[in-house]
Formats: sequence, structure tokens, C-alpha cells
Amino acid sequence: MQCHEEPPVCGAHLDADGRCLWRVWAPRARRVELVLSGGISRTLAMQSKSRGYFEAELPDIAEGQRYAFRLDGKDPRPDPASRWQPQGVHAPSAVFDPRPFSWTDAGWQGVPRNELVIYELHVGTFTPEGTFAAIIPRLPALVELGVTAIELMPVNQFPGHRDWGYDGVQWSAVQNTYGGPRALQQLVDACHGAGLAVILDVVHNHLGPEGNYLPEFGPYFSTRFRTPWGEGINYDDGGSDAVRGHVLASVRRWFRDFHVDGLRLDAIHAINDTSPRHLLAEIKEAADDEAAKLGWPAHVIGESDLNDVRILRGCKECGHGLDAQWSDDFHHSVHCLLTGERAGYYADYPEPATQLVKALNETFVYDGCYSPFRDRHHGAPAGGISGERFVVSLQTHDQVGNRARGERLHQLISPPQQRLAAGLLLLAPHTPLLFMGEEYGETRPFLYFCDFGDRGLQNAIRQGRMREFAAFQWKQPIPDPNAATTFEASQLTWSWSAGSHHAGLRQLYCDLLAARRTWPALRDFRHRHASLIGEGRVLCLLRGNPERSSELLVAYFNLSATPQALPAADRPPQMLLRSEIARYGGADSSPAQLAPWAFAVFGSQSGAAP
Repeated sequence: MQCHEEPPVCGAHLDADGRCLWRVWAPRARRVELVLSGGISRTLAMQSKSRGYFEAELPDIAEGQRYAFRLDGKDPRPDPASRWQPQGVHAPSAVFDPRPFSWTDAGWQGVPRNELVIYELHVGTFTPEGTFAAIIPRLPALVELGVTAIELMPVNQFPGHRDWGYDGVQWSAVQNTYGGPRALQQLVDACHGAGLAVILDVVHNHLGPEGNYLPEFGPYFSTRFRTPWGEGINYDDGGSDAVRGHVLASVRRWFRDFHVDGLRLDAIHAINDTSPRHLLAEIKEAADDEAAKLGWPAHVIGESDLNDVRILRGCKECGHGLDAQWSDDFHHSVHCLLTGERAGYYADYPEPATQLVKALNETFVYDGCYSPFRDRHHGAPAGGISGERFVVSLQTHDQVGNRARGERLHQLISPPQQRLAAGLLLLAPHTPLLFMGEEYGETRPFLYFCDFGDRGLQNAIRQGRMREFAAFQWKQPIPDPNAATTFEASQLTWSWSAGSHHAGLRQLYCDLLAARRTWPALRDFRHRHASLIGEGRVLCLLRGNPERSSELLVAYFNLSATPQALPAADRPPQMLLRSEIARYGGADSSPAQLAPWAFAVFGSQSGAAP
């Protein structure tokens, strides 16, 4: 008896000789037929194996061969482990062979965690074409900006032509309207050639509501708990071995077949697993194993609102061993400071300047203290874990797209405040994440959009959005998520004409990101000290090891709408960068003081300006 037997890997497996093995887990079916269409058209009874698996094998199969599974004589269904859905979630799957692609990234060694600068983008709205291929010509601009990794919002198959990606129903299939699996390989290869890592956003806490045929196959869902998006995934009840195996096989495929550098795990607080070894730890192990074969590090980043570093600690410390986690406390503090908003969860940030100081010093604002929004104590201390293991941001798809009108932060604040926010983010002792268009002040919103075919589901989405925004005291109509115009309104202009405010803002981002590469203090994520001075109107941020005084940096941020004096004592001698100059679209104010919402950075001669 084997105690650690791995579940069989499902899907269509094509070998070099054209022989294809199909395997499906369908314990709820008495008999399963393989239905082939296009190319070869025939129906074949599959052999029943142990524990609910069925198999069939045929020679002379070509890539692209369409297939589906018929359970107990009912309508054919696409493969739950499909890697290619050329005609969408309801149509037959297609055989995909990842091996013929000629990779050119043999010399790629990845990006170390402490050098990550992440750029989150949505494939469908990043370019007018909305495809993987259309991203490639824009890679040089991202390299010039100074980011080191792109993070793709979910690209696994979702219903229709437009969606954020979190309504996906097939974990391993690559969205057909983006170009499908081969085009994703081409994009990753091009990114590596440009020096950029690729992180995929993957969703293992729920599945979308349309095209979700998994319950017909087996117990993929749990009856013991629900997530905000519906039934939870069955990771620890009867049949869960196969479900976990399905997820882990998908994780391995992203690395092995598509050469990705990392995964961003969506809403891991909604993954319920009481198993002795948590699924998150197994995901990290699978990612590390595959990345080691490729020759670069795997970055597994969890999105969590629990403020609990157990997900980062190793197994010996009763943790899951993830590399990093998203942390929203920095975002919420900055947002409330600059906008004055206090509705919804922003009610937890009544003293944003003081709370921002805590976020810079200790990462978590809510580290066991009482949360008025939750009406309970929340979080635990970060426990001295190095700052690069926390991903912070000014904007994300959630924080922008989950606003009723999809406004970006810079549409809510003044240009000097935009520059101040950029300085806070890129001088902070954490891993920064930029949301596409942030760096030049994109004027178009990023709205929530989808493309469901079911009218009842369309209405439910509209009504659900209105209920959600009631907590933020929003009473006006919102853009229809299912309308094509909502999607189109969210496409980037990708424009920063010379001499414009947008060009100045982008230049500031470029210079700050260059500083992160060249100033030693900004590569030190452990030594930092933030405080409020000047009657609480100025935030002082010290970066670097005090024992290396020649490398220390001090940044002063004016958190008010009135000019503030620059401290004359206890600061390095040289001003390395200041925000309110013409180069960045500012008014070229006097360097002797901090203009409203301005910041300035001081260092020694060794900390040369970028």
C-alpha cells in the first residue's frame, strides 16, 4: 500500500508519435464516452479505472483534435482538465501539445524576489487588440519604465469574449480570445527575452457560474462552506484527492509548459482546507519543483486579507511557505489620506497619516487591534519578516475596478498628490505593484465587465453590484457589467505626449524605479523607520542600515496642502530627488521647503541620483 500515491493526471496527453491518452475523473458517472469531432469524428467507450477515473487511447491524433466526454449518455461536456477551448467554455476541448514550441530563454535565470517590481495588466484592455501577441510590442516601454515582472490577470478560460478572468471555469485552459496556449508561450518567451518575469494570477478558491460542468463529473465542491462567489472547492472531503491533484497538475503545467516565473493566488483566505498538509504548501512545493528544472526561482504570492504571516512561514513554523503576500493596509492608508474617503472598509482608517507610518514600519496596520469595519480584532504582527515579502500598491484591479465608476486614484486627487503617492509607493520598504496605466495617469477608468450569455445571470450580476456599492453609500446607476461599451471604456489610451502631465508623471516613476536599482538603501528591506514631524504634517522615512551612514537615505513627504519647512538637521547632505520640478510636471518650487504634497529625498554623495 502506497501512502503517498499521486492522483493520475487528467486531460489529453499527446506523445511524439501521435498517440493520445485521454483521462478524466468522473466518479458520478457509470459510463463515460469519448466524443471526437472535427479531424477524426467518432465515439469511443472509455475504460473504467479505479477511484472514478476513465481512460481511452488512440493513435494518429493531431494537435487541435476536438473532443468531449459524454457521461451516462447525456450531452457531451468539455474536459475539466482541458488546456485549449478554441470555441469557448461550452464547446468541445482541443488536444494541445506544448512541446513543439521552440523556446529561446535557455539563458533566463529569473528575477530575484528582492528585485521584483510588478506590473499588473489585463490582457483584454491593455491593447486595442486585447491579445497576448499585442502585448509584445509594448514590452520595451515596460522595460524602460523599470518594472521587472508583468502579472497577468487570470488567463484561464472564461465565458464569452470579455471578463476580468475571475469567472474562469477551466483551470488549465488558456483563454481563446487572447490567442490560446501557443500565443501565451510566445508572450512568455518574449518577456524573458526582454528581461521581464511573468507572474500568472490564478484562481483556486472558486469557479465561475457559467460553463461550470464540474459538478456533473464529481464532488469538486464542498457543501460545508461557501465563499463570497458561491460554493467552496472541495479540498479536504471525500474525493478531494482528485480535486487537489487537478489543481497541482495545473500549477505544474503553468511552469513546465509555459515557463512562467510565478503565480499570484487569488483570495487564499477563501480556500478552506483542514488537511494535515495545506493545499497552499503543496502548490508552493509543486511550483518550486518545476521552476528548479527550468533554472529559475518560483514566486508564489498569496492574496490574503487576514494579515497573518503564517502563510509565509515555513512548514517547521506551522506555515505554508509562500514567497510573499499582498498587503492592503498601505493602500488603504494612502487612499484615505489623499481622498478623505471613509465609507465601507475605509472606515478602518480614520487617522491615515499615523496609520501610514505604522504600515511603513510594521507592514500591518491591523496586527491584532480592533477593526471597526469588521467589528472584531483583526490580524497579527508581521513578526520582523523582511519587507520584500509583502506586495503593496496604490492601485490594483480590485481597488480601481471595484469602485462604482472604476475611477483610478489619480482621477480622485491632484497632480502633486499623484507624485507624492508615487514616492510613497516606490520608496516604501516593500515590493511595489503598479496597475497598468498608473505610471502615466491613465484617464480612462477600469470598470468591472463580463460577458455572460445567461440573462438571469446578467441581471443577478447587475443587482449584486448595486448591493455591494450600497455599503459605500453609492445610489446612482453604475455601468452595465455585461455591456460591450463598459469593456471598451476600460481600454488603455497608452498615451503620454511630450511636455504633458502624463509624461512628467511617467518620468517620475522611471526615476524612482531607477533609484530602487541603484541606491543601496532601497535594496535594504529590513532597516526602515518612519515618523511624523512638523506637527504631524510631514512624514519622515529613513531607509538603510544606520551602521552604513554613507548609504542612508531620508525622504520627507509633505502630507498637507500648505508649504512645510524642510528639517535642516540630522539629514544627509545632498538632495537627490524632489517631486515638484518641471521634469515631473511640477511648478519648480523652492528647494528650501516642501511645497504642498511634495516630497524630497536626501542622501550622501555615494547615493548618486538616477
